[in-house]
Amino acid sequence: QVQLVESGGGLLQAGASLRLSCAASRRPIRSYGMGWFRQAPGKEREFVAAISWSGANTYVGDSVRGRFTISRDNVKNMVYLHMNSLKPEDTAVYYCAADVNPVSDSYLYIAVTSGQYDYWGQGTQVTVSS
Repeated sequence: QVQLVESGGGLLQAGASLRLSCAASRRPIRSYGMGWFRQAPGKEREFVAAISWSGANTYVGDSVRGRFTISRDNVKNMVYLHMNSLKPEDTAVYYCAADVNPVSDSYLYIAVTSGQYDYWGQGTQVTVSS
C-alpha cells in the first residue's frame, strides 16, 4: 500500500507561482506512474498532469498546458507539480495519485483518467484570488 501526502497549497494572487509536493511512503514509487488531479467546489475531479514511472514522459491537461509541469524524484520518493501564471480558475483541492497497476509496462506509459489510479492523497487546497 502506498501512502501519499500532498503539501504546498495556499492562498495566492493571480499570476503567482507555486510548487506542490507529494511525498510517498510505505513503498517506493519508482515503478509507478504518478498523477495530479484537482477538484473545485461543485465540479468533477479534473486531470491536471501525469508522469510515467521513468520520468521520461509527461502529459498535462489542456486547461493548464503551458503553465504547469510535473516532475518526480524517485530517490526521494517525491512528485511535484510546478504551477506558474496561476489564475482564479485554478482554485481547487489538488490531489496526488499513484497508478500501481498500469495497463502497460512501457517506460513512457501515462494514465490520464482518475479510474486508472489506485492510491490517493488527502489533497491540498490552492486558492487563487484575482
